[in-house]
Amino acid sequence: MAYFVPGSASEPTSEVELTLSCRNLLDCDVFSKSDPMCVVYLKTPEMSHWQEICRTETVRNTLNPDFVKKVHILYRFEVQQNLKFEVYDIDANSSNLDDHDFLGSCLTTLGQVVSSGKSCLPLSGTNQRNSGELLIRVEELSNCNDEITLKFSGRNLDKKDFFGSSDPFFELLKVVEDGTYTLIYRSEFIKWNLNPNWKQFTLPIRNLCGGDHDRDIKISCYDWNRSGNHSLIGHAHITVNQLKAKNVAADHSFALIHPDKARKSNYKNSGLMVLEFFDFRKVYSFLDYIIGGLQIHCTFAIDFTASNGDPSMPQSLHYISDGANQYEQALSAVGEIIQDYDCAKQFPVLGFGARLPPDGRISHEFYVNLSQNNPYCDGLKGVVDSYRSCIRQVQLYGPTNFSPVINHVAKFAAAYQDGSQYFILLIITDGIITDMEHTKGAIVHASTLPMSIIIVGVGQANFAAMSELDADTVPLVYNNVKAFRDIVQFVPFSDFQNVKNPLLAKTYLAKEVLAEIPEQIVSFMKSKNIVPSVKGAPPPYSA
Repeated sequence: MAYFVPGSASEPTSEVELTLSCRNLLDCDVFSKSDPMCVVYLKTPEMSHWQEICRTETVRNTLNPDFVKKVHILYRFEVQQNLKFEVYDIDANSSNLDDHDFLGSCLTTLGQVVSSGKSCLPLSGTNQRNSGELLIRVEELSNCNDEITLKFSGRNLDKKDFFGSSDPFFELLKVVEDGTYTLIYRSEFIKWNLNPNWKQFTLPIRNLCGGDHDRDIKISCYDWNRSGNHSLIGHAHITVNQLKAKNVAADHSFALIHPDKARKSNYKNSGLMVLEFFDFRKVYSFLDYIIGGLQIHCTFAIDFTASNGDPSMPQSLHYISDGANQYEQALSAVGEIIQDYDCAKQFPVLGFGARLPPDGRISHEFYVNLSQNNPYCDGLKGVVDSYRSCIRQVQLYGPTNFSPVINHVAKFAAAYQDGSQYFILLIITDGIITDMEHTKGAIVHASTLPMSIIIVGVGQANFAAMSELDADTVPLVYNNVKAFRDIVQFVPFSDFQNVKNPLLAKTYLAKEVLAEIPEQIVSFMKSKNIVPSVKGAPPPYSA
């Protein structure tokens, strides 16, 4: 579970670059065409007003500008990042926008821009008339996410110990701007061995060389001493490109040189480092998959058990009033983010723990819109409307069983394991799970699928058992089978009740609930060796 820390900042998923163009702008000049410039604003729920983040250059005498200046934004999946674009005809040498002619504006979110890959948005001018189009193309800036896996052995290393052996280990160090070296990896030491085989290890390429495959890397081999005063065996210098070459060469070794011994005329080396294994792996980011067309589907599952209290009473967690109850707040917090990544914006909503009309049968897997064969609700408003209607027609009952709704979504996730679809199940509950063992089994099964589970606990119940499902420290096990990956995130709603501003409370909840989703999606894709799809290149905007 990612812990909520008020006043802190979560790490951005990526930095994206937006390329802007306009088409068919209004012509406000008399003897020539307009001289357009675009101003970009950002607003998140924590911000009280729009913040200007970029102004493009002015492109002279055109109604179809292609702007050179790029817009750089730190992208956060778990935050709704609203964007506003305003286009002006620049007529004076002034930074005050009131001195220029307004051509048009449009609103969108960064999530919608990213999920589209390329967007064409209508510009609205004065009196809301059509004022042309804004074209947006998005690209993730490289973050050197690739990985390199290496395995080394030593051969004929110098004897450093009194009894004619050594306890060798090695370090990898990269050169920095001032010419000094900084440590990036240290191996284990191997006792009494002049021909050691060290363990295989994996490093992000940005840690090893900052993405520069010709950057100098120093390998220093030492004889380990308990005192911490280790004895140098020798150094070697190499680059990632040289490691690649060594991997395919007949000789995989390179000499370790001791600087003091190198002065001797008959000195050759202090042993050899041998490259036993080399693998360079392209690591794709969450945005790579989103831009490649990945669709994220969110299913909501709502607890209708009697422990929520009589819905007709204000004390009930299901009490319907002019304001939003905790269930509605959780639905909105997640739905407002997820809807940008689902082109259909149709959300299945399941219920469990209620007696249903007309005969009062108990169900732990029913459609909240009370349809017999269609669980989908139209948009976030449809989700909330269906919930409000359902609470008036069912009888809250019990027990609190999670496994049926988990298995319901897992059935669909199992049919889409090609990387084109990913499924999120949001369970909102007030109580302690009564089918814990079956729930563990369902989660262990789902851990191999393109699926994540978010559990939001509402009310004041003891949710201590949820930490076992949110297996951040100890992997979840069922029938001696360990979960393939961690797919569960538990968040207690009570963590956010002391935030006085309801909008900020909802924003913080969304951050906490969705923070782990990008990493979980990437971990699934990586485990299945799924490469992002590449969308067809858009036509030139200048055409």
